Amino acid sequence: MFSFFNAPLFATFILGMFWKRMTPHAGWAGLVLGTVSAVAVFGLSESGVLDLPGQGASFVGAGVAFVVDIVVSVVVSVATRPKPEAELAGLVYSLTPRASRQAATSGEDAGWYRRPGVLGGADPGAKGCCRSGCGVGGVGGAGGVD
Repeated sequence: MFSFFNAPLFATFILGMFWKRMTPHAGWAGLVLGTVSAVAVFGLSESGVLDLPGQGASFVGAGVAFVVDIVVSVVVSVATRPKPEAELAGLVYSLTPRASRQAATSGEDAGWYRRPGVLGGADPGAKGCCRSGCGVGGVGGAGGVD
């Protein structure tokens, strides 16, 4: 199931987020054909045409789905008219103003969930998760907690 849906979805998400030329039609075509290609690899593996033991069919299917999604999305994007850049601000990384990507430090928009360091557990103020000295930082600077 991972190769059927997650791999092409990830390819579409990454391409759409970082390439301003990506179009909605390209995203849809890439998703559909990426999923179909993963299903085809699974079918070929199950019928014995491809000898992919264990998780091989899923691994190869995910790779094929990712590549097919990217190729189809690029081809369809080039063949279709892109959205105006004004409509993409806030959706595409390169067109989003740097100031709007910064978390507020005060006010209503200063929630802990807006700080990637806290969400990732990489709080520089944390001393560790326990007394064992493993060095794993705690969330929100709660180091030294037993």
